Parts: sequence; C-alpha cells; structure tokens
Amino acid sequence: MTELPPYDLPPHVAAFLSPTSTRLVLHRRGSTVWDVRSAAGRYALKLGFPASPTHEWTALAPAREVSVLRALGRGDVFEGRWDRGTWGVQPWRTGESLWDRWAPVRESATPPPLADAAACAAALAELHARGWAHGDVQPAHLLVLATRADLIDLALALGGDIPPEVDFPFRGCLVHYEAPELSRSVLDTGHAVPTPEADVYALGASLLISATGRRAVVYPDDAPRVEQRQAIVEGRYRDVTVPGPLGPLVDAMLSPKPGDRPTAGEVHAAMATMPG
Repeated sequence: MTELPPYDLPPHVAAFLSPTSTRLVLHRRGSTVWDVRSAAGRYALKLGFPASPTHEWTALAPAREVSVLRALGRGDVFEGRWDRGTWGVQPWRTGESLWDRWAPVRESATPPPLADAAACAAALAELHARGWAHGDVQPAHLLVLATRADLIDLALALGGDIPPEVDFPFRGCLVHYEAPELSRSVLDTGHAVPTPEADVYALGASLLISATGRRAVVYPDDAPRVEQRQAIVEGRYRDVTVPGPLGPLVDAMLSPKPGDRPTAGEVHAAMATMPG
C-alpha cells in the first residue's frame, strides 16, 4: 500500500480542540500524530487508519489506547471516529526518548547513566504492578526526564477490559524488541499475548540498542519480517556489550526463557544497588 500524505485534523476534531497551533510529529504505519496546542492545554492527537490490507487494526489503535488510559485512571483523554478510523487525544508528554538521550553514550562507548535506566525500569514496574503488560516497549516509547521516565504508546497494552468495538488481537510488536516466545507465537498462529516477561525482554533490548546501537538479535536489516522473527526464535543473539555494571543485568533480561528473566521490579531494585 502506497503511503498517503499526512492526514490533517478532521474538521470535527479541530472544532473540539480549537487549536492555536499544530505540529506534525509523525506519519507512518497507520498513524498520524499531531502536537496540538490550545487554550485548554497541549495535547497529542493520534489519527488511526489502516496501515495495509493486512493491518486494518491500526485504524482502531488510538481509541484502544484511550480505553487503556481510562482504565489506568488517566484523565483528560478523549476519542472518537473519523473517516479513516479512530482518533484519540491525550495530554502531551514531555521528555527525551531513550534513544536520543543516550546518543552521547553510543558515540563515546561510555557506561550509560544508571539513573535513566532505573527510571525506565521503575515506569515499567509501576505498569506491571497495576496488572498491565505494555506490549510495545521500545526506546521511542520511553521518555526520560530529569527524575523519572514516562512509558507512552499504550495501544497494545493488555490487562483490563477493552470495549470490543475498538479491541483487536495482538500481532506482535517492533521485532527488534520482540521476545522469542512472542515471535514463536506470531509465526505459529499469527498472534500472541503480551506479558510482563516479554516487556522485560523488550526493555533489555531497548537498553542494549540505545547504549550500543546494536540489536539483540542478528538478522539483515532488509530481511522479511518472517525471517527476522525466525532469527529471534532460533536465538541468533549478539553478546551483550553494554559498558559498566548494567551489562550483566541486561544479559539476564534478554534470557530466551521467560521464567529466567528478572521482573521489572527486580530490575529496578538491582539498578538501585549498582555503583555509579
């Protein structure tokens, strides 16, 4: 499917938000995201549309995410329908993605800041403590601030009741961060179930690639998704080369066996005792 130009704010959504300014954030894989400022505040507006004939579920993702946010007790969130799918509005989250924040680490091959890693682990542990799995942990979804991190993009999260009209099966996530048990299930059945254990693997893969620029699993960049998942299942792992005390913990988080991985809470506790 040929990618169409970014979708502008639908008229009824623009009337609802009354924006004073808008900025396009991204437009890819079935989602157009706008940074919207208005007299009422600053918001992220997500417009969902079918990414391809086999990925029509992306049209439902914005409304599903709002349902997750409401279940988690988040306020000031809104959703609705537009011509191509659903839309969702939530307060804008500030912060720097883990990937961007650790660019100097990759360039200098120095140990990454433990405080950043611990903040990411704490955010994930908090979500798990509330009975939810994220399902799509990756560096772009970890926004790091001075004293905490926010875990964003919860459209694939699992843990509570979702209205059936906006729900859809989990068909995997960005494969760089997909745990082997998820890849195996997607290859075998076409779908999988997000779990806290898979989230911990994804956090480990996120820390590894953000610190070193290297994926956890070896496969060609241009390989078909099926081949990439097969490489994950077969365990074509790189050695974990994160400098400093974080390396052995990341290695444990990337264990191919879910039961051998530490929990997010254990990861956070271990980071709190590390020197530096």
